[in-house]
Amino acid sequence: MLLPVVGLLVTASLSSGRPVPVSWASAPLAAPPASVVRRPATSRAGARVATPLPQVDPLWVRRTAAATGIPAPAVLAYGRATLVLAGSDPGCRLGWTTLAGIGAVESAHGTVGGRTLGPDGRSSSPVLGPALDGRGYAAVPATRASARWHGDPRWDHAVGPLQFISSTWRRWASDGDGDGAADPNDLDDAALAAGRYLCAGGQDLTTDRGWTAAVLSYNHADAYVSAVGAAARSFG
Repeated sequence: MLLPVVGLLVTASLSSGRPVPVSWASAPLAAPPASVVRRPATSRAGARVATPLPQVDPLWVRRTAAATGIPAPAVLAYGRATLVLAGSDPGCRLGWTTLAGIGAVESAHGTVGGRTLGPDGRSSSPVLGPALDGRGYAAVPATRASARWHGDPRWDHAVGPLQFISSTWRRWASDGDGDGAADPNDLDDAALAAGRYLCAGGQDLTTDRGWTAAVLSYNHADAYVSAVGAAARSFG
C-alpha cells in the first residue's frame, strides 16, 4: 500500500481514461554490459541490493533530463532501476517512463513544495505524506519502527519521493545505489523498490492489461492510473 502526496490533486489537469502501455519503448541506454560495479549481495540492514550495479549512460541521463525537465538524479534513479529489473525480472519489461510517471504524480520527483533533488537522490527536505489517522485516509497507527522515518509516534505517514508507508517499505526495501543502506527518502532506493513492487504480480508491462494491473497495485484508483499514464507518455 502506497499513498501519494500530490497524486489525486493533479489528475484533473491530466487526460482521463485507461492509459496505453508506456513502459518498454523508452528503455534507457546503458554502458556495455561489462561496465558494472561489484557490490555486496546484501546491505548492512539486509535489504536487497543491485549486484552487479548497472552503469547508466551519463549522456542519456543529461539528454533525457534536458528534454523532459526531470531532475538528472531522478532520471538516473529511474534508469538504473529499470536496468536492474531487466536483469533480475526480464519478463516484467518495466521501462523507466513508468517509474518516472509514478515519481511525477507522487512528488514531482522529490521537488514538490519547492524542494530540490540533490545528486544523492534526496530531497532538500523530507517528503512526508499526511498522518494516516482515519480522516480521509485509512487509519494506520505508527510503530516504533515506522516512527523513525517520519517522527510521528501516533500515526503512520507515507515517506519519501515515491511515498512508501512503513509496512510496504519493510517488504520491498532496496539499496538502489549500492551505498549499503536502504532508505525510502533516497530516490535511488525508492525507485528500485517501486520497480520490484510493480513487477511482483508477474505481469508483462508492455501489455495494456499488465501495465494497468501493475500501476493499480501501486495505488488502486483509476484516476491515479490515468495520471501516471499521462505523465509517462509525456516523458516517452
